[in-house]
Amino acid sequence: MKTYNTINDIPVGTQVTLTQSGNRINAYADDIKITGLIPTGLRQQAFKNDNELKLTDTGKWIEIEINDTILAADESIEIPEGHAEVLNFIHTSYDLKPKSLVMKELKWKYLIRSAIRGKNIMMTGQSGCGKTMSAKALVRALDRPDFYFNMGATQDPRATLIGNVQFSHETGTWLSEALFVKAIQTPNAVILLDELTRAHPDAWNILMPVLDLGQRYLRLDEAADQATIKVAEGVTFIATANIGNEYTATRMLDKALLDRFTVIEMDILNKEEEHGLLTYMFPNVENKVLEAVANIAHLTRVESLNNNPRIESGVSTRTSVELAGLIFDGFELKDAASITIYPQYDASGGVDSERTFVKQIVQKFINDGSSDELFTEEEMLNDLDA
Repeated sequence: MKTYNTINDIPVGTQVTLTQSGNRINAYADDIKITGLIPTGLRQQAFKNDNELKLTDTGKWIEIEINDTILAADESIEIPEGHAEVLNFIHTSYDLKPKSLVMKELKWKYLIRSAIRGKNIMMTGQSGCGKTMSAKALVRALDRPDFYFNMGATQDPRATLIGNVQFSHETGTWLSEALFVKAIQTPNAVILLDELTRAHPDAWNILMPVLDLGQRYLRLDEAADQATIKVAEGVTFIATANIGNEYTATRMLDKALLDRFTVIEMDILNKEEEHGLLTYMFPNVENKVLEAVANIAHLTRVESLNNNPRIESGVSTRTSVELAGLIFDGFELKDAASITIYPQYDASGGVDSERTFVKQIVQKFINDGSSDELFTEEEMLNDLDA
């Protein structure tokens, strides 16, 4: 399905049709929704005058009569009250990011800005890379009411998102509303939809109108006379998703659902970032051991990204933190690895198995008294290839 993501994607001369949905004026170019690319005031003015809009060769919108007579041009975007304060908050917000969350400044600011502007946000990335942690850090930074829903654990989407029908002899039948109904009616709430790619498709269908900025309602029942619940002002939805072939329990997201989100991809930490995080979290653990943990994680990730990888996935940051935590609690590296890392890799295939390959990596960093020097990355990969 074709989309226009920026005004530069729209052909010059394109005429825009305006429609009303509740209090919102939506804009369509060639049946493609472009509401967010046109200032609200200009859309409202043109609709009130029963006119359309056209894109000029200067990249500005002009208001036109239906017969193409030009009425007026509005080349400015009205600056809302308090905009300077919003800008200041966004661009000084990096100080609010917890040190235990490794996230580039640009992406953190984008996350903050998206939430402030009421965007639906989808955090993507490998398992254990900090998606849920980022969402929770955002809640703390904004100091807003928050609600958490584990979509991957939802067995009955309708019960989780709408509620259950109850009956008693005294009052008859009534709907016992789910917590989600309360959540969407809470102004400025941040609603976390964790593991959205593991949710049942019925949950996606229920969420479609809730997440659509042109609709923003929850229908409690399909009956024609059934009331709908409007999403309150300022509500932000944050979803986390594991996207990739290695996540066998996940489902490919419907394109229409995915288009309702601003996507922020979490970065995989490099060796230095991983080591820095572990040092911050476990300052009393010997630095050389934490370097070993960071190297093990890094080398597995490098291998998993090769054209013909010997393992399908690398050690996640969540796993490396758990590994360092065991070492902090007195476990040896080899024992901690056997508990946290090895069970994640297939042992079938003997010496050619994924588990054997990972064991070879870990073994290089176990201090057996033969050497006090850690292997370099080049030495490590060359040795494993030999």
